[in-house]
This record gives sequence, structure tokens and C-alpha cells, in this order.
Amino acid sequence: MFKHIVLVGLGSAMGGIVRYLVSRLWASSMVSAYPFSTFTVNVLGCFLIGLVSALPSNSWLTPGTRLLLTTGFCGGFTTFSTFMNENANFVETGMSGSAVIYTLCSLVFGFLALLLGQQVARVF
Repeated sequence: MFKHIVLVGLGSAMGGIVRYLVSRLWASSMVSAYPFSTFTVNVLGCFLIGLVSALPSNSWLTPGTRLLLTTGFCGGFTTFSTFMNENANFVETGMSGSAVIYTLCSLVFGFLALLLGQQVARVF
């Protein structure tokens, strides 16, 4: 149990760091009110969790590694609370239409990315 807690913690830390780096990349390369960084990490996280969860267990993908990558990394990388806060900001600033579009795009592209990840895993 302790080993699993450490693996999830390490994965979460790595995921959080990568999420921060992605947000800094977007912030330095774009001027937009649209939260592209959160959208990007959430869709990529869906792809990664779809990929890892569909890969067969083998010598490198042990149950511990799967836990580190899914619950740990993907859990730290993706961010539902930020997604909700960004939607609230859209509504508070009179951009309710943007909140609806952002929510629909996030759900549709997130689900499609998860399915794509599963399909890619089946190739391996």
C-alpha cells in the first residue's frame, strides 16, 4: 500500500509540473481569453489515460507503473477544478456562450482522445 501511495504521489508531482510547463508555453505563445492550456492538458490527459489503460500488462507496464501513469501522472496533469473555474469566469464576464462551447469541446474532444488512445494501444 505504501509503495502505491508513493507511486501516485510521484506521478502526481510529475503531472503537475508538466501541466504548469504547458500553461507557461501557452501563455508565452498566445494572447487569448480562451483557456487553451487547460483544454490541451485535459484532452492530452484523456488520450494518455485511454492509451495506458488499454495497453496490456507486460514487463514494463506493471500494475504499479499503470497506477503511477493513470492515477498519478494523469490525475496531476489534468485539472477539472481549473476547467470549472474558467467556465465560471466566462459566465461572470458575460461570455456564457464561450462557457458552453468550451464545455462541449472539452467533453467531445476529451472522449474522442480517450478512444483514440485506446485504439493506439491496441496496435501495440
